[in-house]
Amino acid sequence: MTDIKELAKGAYIAADALSYLDTDAKNRILLDIARSLRESKSEIFAVNRAEVERAVSNGLDQALTDRLTLNDSRFEEMVSGVEKVASLSDPVGRIYDGVTLPNGLRLYKKSVPLGVVGVIYESRPNVTVDIAALCLKSSNACILRCGSEALHTCAKLHEIMSRALLRNGIDQHVISFVDDQDRSLVREMLKQNQYIDVIIPRGGEKLQRMCQEQSSIPVIIGGFGISHIFADDSCDPVRAIPVIVNAKVQKPSACNALDTLLVHRKIAPELIPALLEQLCLHNVKVHAHGDALPLCQDYPYLEQATAADFDREFLALEMNISLVDDVREAALHLREHRASHSDAILTDSKSNADYFCARAGSACVYVNASTRFTDGGQFGLGAEVAISTQKLHVRGPMALDALTTYQYVCQGDYLART
Repeated sequence: MTDIKELAKGAYIAADALSYLDTDAKNRILLDIARSLRESKSEIFAVNRAEVERAVSNGLDQALTDRLTLNDSRFEEMVSGVEKVASLSDPVGRIYDGVTLPNGLRLYKKSVPLGVVGVIYESRPNVTVDIAALCLKSSNACILRCGSEALHTCAKLHEIMSRALLRNGIDQHVISFVDDQDRSLVREMLKQNQYIDVIIPRGGEKLQRMCQEQSSIPVIIGGFGISHIFADDSCDPVRAIPVIVNAKVQKPSACNALDTLLVHRKIAPELIPALLEQLCLHNVKVHAHGDALPLCQDYPYLEQATAADFDREFLALEMNISLVDDVREAALHLREHRASHSDAILTDSKSNADYFCARAGSACVYVNASTRFTDGGQFGLGAEVAISTQKLHVRGPMALDALTTYQYVCQGDYLART
């Protein structure tokens, strides 16, 4: 069985050495990793295909199978993300907020790495590469623990990156990987506060809560949340419908995909039938609530709706539709149903847009745009470690800056306190 304590200790030692690596050296390693991944594409795809076939034969949920699957576009997005990270400014060593005190002491803040970042995630192989690249550029070591469904693909990606580290004379513990799927190791990992500085769980609510409750290490919560869109009575239905459809069908297994559509009563008779025509083309299941039900009764993929559906993250071609009286009722609905991730208003009213943005508790709030934009790459950050939905330290897509903290550097001229 993997010795988690020794793995964490190795990462801790490697992180110290990594803190002295300059930007050019880190970029060279990242570009070497990207080259190696491209050269090994056929090998990676062979492993992934076998893993997907096993998942299908074992009856794995469709949403998780989709997350597990690598295709050409996802592979290219993953590798180009590494190259993008290499092109970004180094977040480490930035100087800011300088001041000289009356006693002559000069203070400033300097950005520094967090140290060792532990990430527990489920079935997305690209997460292995995204996190490794971001941690390397921000001078953090990382410990990666993926879900059992993606173990072989993630292990192959880790193997390729480890070879790149070795070629460049870097301690391979900089990118550490837990290749043992014994679940007790996760709980053991959560106890290694002597060596691991932060835990980031990427997965469903059950994983998030378990880490919160059992970790002796600070935990950054993210990646789970019910995403909403409110179609205001002032919106243009013709332009709104493609945005709603995009938010639901562009990648339904993503955490920022639409779960609940709230429609102003005044425009519901016009918007909902036209929207259903488009959703039907994608076989989207609809849970129609209350007064929305008569407008959906002839829809072929209509599902029985319950109040509990408002608290479901569907991660599939499935969504709620409900009617509200105004933007205030929409905002109340968001607060009642844990809106913390990505939520949007479609409106031509600036006052309603401002009200919605002020009241939404979301990490990312949108005006007249799809919730699917909540992504490190889409935000120009290169990649992301997670989408943080908490309110301390960082919110939204966590990229390079989010993987640093700061220290006060205090300079005197042999200064003693009087």
